[in-house]
Amino acid sequence: MPRYNKKDSGNWIEDRGFVCRLLSDDAEGSPHQRFVIEIAGKQTLLIAHNIDLAERVPLGMGDRIRFRGMYEYNDLGGLVHWTHHDPLALLDGGYVRYRSRDYR
Repeated sequence: MPRYNKKDSGNWIEDRGFVCRLLSDDAEGSPHQRFVIEIAGKQTLLIAHNIDLAERVPLGMGDRIRFRGMYEYNDLGGLVHWTHHDPLALLDGGYVRYRSRDYR
């Protein structure tokens, strides 16, 4: 059973997982580093990390990360975005933590 589903869409989540796929950057609009992680329960999540607002995370296959971001449901497991600071300082924002360093 997936950890996150349709009812969680639009909510902040914090979790950890292992990188199972590295994708090319999304260059439409603000550029986003994209990668897929597998979390407990074998669910996969696409992480879309805004590299206009946060530093690129130097990831490789199998690397373990922790993250905080906004979850959006889709049929493939879900998408996590807002893994960066809030440029308006209204929200706490999110992060990707890799090797004890936060990329936000």
